[in-house]
Amino acid sequence: MDQRKHRSILIALILLVACKPACFSQERGTSASLKEALEGKFYIGTALNQFQISGRDTASLAVVKKHFNAIVAENCMKSRIIQPREGEFNFLPADRFVAWGEEHGMFINGHTLIWHSQAPNWFFTDRSGNPVSAEVLIRRMKNHIFSVVGRYKGRVHSWDVVNEAILDDGSYRKNKFYEIIGEEYIALAFEFARQADPEAELYYNDYSMANPAKRAAVAALVTKLQRRGIKIDGIGMQGHVGLKYPSLDEFEKSIIAFAELGVKVMITELDITVLPQPRGTGGADISSNFKYRQELDPYAAGLPDSIARASTERYLSFFNLFLKHQDKISRVTLWGVNDGYSWRNNWPVRGRTDYPLLFDRNNRPKAAVDSLIAK
Repeated sequence: MDQRKHRSILIALILLVACKPACFSQERGTSASLKEALEGKFYIGTALNQFQISGRDTASLAVVKKHFNAIVAENCMKSRIIQPREGEFNFLPADRFVAWGEEHGMFINGHTLIWHSQAPNWFFTDRSGNPVSAEVLIRRMKNHIFSVVGRYKGRVHSWDVVNEAILDDGSYRKNKFYEIIGEEYIALAFEFARQADPEAELYYNDYSMANPAKRAAVAALVTKLQRRGIKIDGIGMQGHVGLKYPSLDEFEKSIIAFAELGVKVMITELDITVLPQPRGTGGADISSNFKYRQELDPYAAGLPDSIARASTERYLSFFNLFLKHQDKISRVTLWGVNDGYSWRNNWPVRGRTDYPLLFDRNNRPKAAVDSLIAK
């Protein structure tokens, strides 16, 4: 062997030995995931948007495959999207969503069957624009639920049957379903969904669930359904929260109160905004809209380290609470994969820059992810 060849082999061996610890560390980091860290505790899920469902956002899908084992459709299963005109269904995005979930072994949640927002106008009016009768609306509800749930029978594991029917003060939301049918529309929706797929889990889903008045009202609603023999499998507590609201104590009281009803508890739509809220704290009413002001968008150029740390601490506080009650909680679902796609950037003030999720705009995990994996 000539001297030059001997020297090249020696250098290669030195580089290989020097690289080995770093390479091993990188492989370990690559293999660690949220779903592995939380295995046996509860599902960890995320919402998929149209870019991800269509397969265009491959980078985000890689994050989902690695870190999550449950998915929910952010928009494509809402009634205005899936049935924009009576009898005309747009199932293609939902079909892709379900097929992707099946391919990757995900727990699949359908969202949402009956919701006052993002419902098509034809649900509630006749051809002349006049309000329909209760009988007509009930028939339309049944046809919609049977068509959607029936199509995915045995494939979608759970459904958010009714979404956001209670106001923060504990009263019923006076939406079109309520105005035409009355509170009975909630019971009917659950009955129709149960008939369409007897095996799917059926949930009630709402925001501000740490609010004592809302907690009491939702518990009363579920109890009323149970006494009538209408089966409800779980309650989804939307986690649209901030750095300082709601209190963990009140949130915990709701987890316990709902679990005592004998139903599953899910933390749904979890995100933690770091931005100031123009109308106070809490809530997630999609119809809220405020004019953009610079002082409401303080981190457009980047997030200060102090706020990033506060966000990490807040996430860990909530997850510590979830882990404490893992016997009651079946799933924790983030409302989006990364910050760039979060609805928080445009609600309730359009055009802001928020940092509410566990992965940044480049799909890189934040410090909270590392901490949760290390637990």
